[in-house]
Amino acid sequence: MEPVRLTRYARGGGCACKIPPGELEAMVAGLGVTGGPDLLVGLDHGDDAAVVRWDGRTGIVATADFFTPVVDDAYDWGRIAATNALSDVYAMGGTPLVALNLLCWPRDVLPLELAREVLRGGYDVAALAGCHLAGGHSVDDDGPKYGLAVTGTVRPDELITLDAGRPGMPLSLTKPLGVGVLNTRHKATGETFPAAVAAMTTLNAGAARAAVAAGVRCGTDVTGFGLLGHVSKLARASGVTAVLDPARVPYLDGAREAARDGYVSGGSRRNLDWVSPWTDFGGLDEVERLLLADAQTSGGLLVAGEVPGGTVIGELVPAGEYRVVAR
Repeated sequence: MEPVRLTRYARGGGCACKIPPGELEAMVAGLGVTGGPDLLVGLDHGDDAAVVRWDGRTGIVATADFFTPVVDDAYDWGRIAATNALSDVYAMGGTPLVALNLLCWPRDVLPLELAREVLRGGYDVAALAGCHLAGGHSVDDDGPKYGLAVTGTVRPDELITLDAGRPGMPLSLTKPLGVGVLNTRHKATGETFPAAVAAMTTLNAGAARAAVAAGVRCGTDVTGFGLLGHVSKLARASGVTAVLDPARVPYLDGAREAARDGYVSGGSRRNLDWVSPWTDFGGLDEVERLLLADAQTSGGLLVAGEVPGGTVIGELVPAGEYRVVAR
């Protein structure tokens, strides 16, 4: 096959193609939910997945996640998209059990051999996670999109949610930031960033197990809304203020340079616009602000607590004038 730059077929790459958080919240506001007291997690706070109680010891976790190409390599894109979808289950403290493919493909534009490579990447990640992957759904679409619908299990007493944060808890991050600006540079220039691909294809399974074992019950994963967006959702759901130390936030090599050179997605800029009204940035310059709002794809876990291998980047304090303080 002739080399194909898949990112040329994407208006926004990876989780940066999400509907902006403010628009999404307005769209789902007032929507009801079906079910009763056995629905443990629904629409209330925008958690990563829905959770239904199966019995006293088991909850069923259900999620779906798909997006446009974030890298040009079809196999890597499949791995990244599958890792990202499985992360929603890990972010709830759960274990993925079975997944289904979600594939949109412009069959008259891109060869089906490329689609097969995307699917192969997804299957390899699912096998690594010990998650069954069988079948799914495909449509002929204007642009390529791929992801998974995932079902998992969780113990209700080990459930990790957005609303369980309390003042005095540290905030920890389990992966470095920066994949958003590096992916934007990749799309614009064709440069490759193996460390970014490695980060995006690293399962959050180990981080989730460590968090549950450490007694963590509040958290999320960092994806399209950026660190500031996900911190904001956690702080609001928990009724606290989050104080971040930007100097402690880890970044991939080259991320700060990419941001300084202007490789910032529209999704990241929308994230910054959304969080700015309730964020005290102190003396942070625009580059640092954009990096904190950088739309991540298949990012790490953000948890209220300390976990082995994670980096403490801030703390939760009693609610005040600001929901987020970055200083």
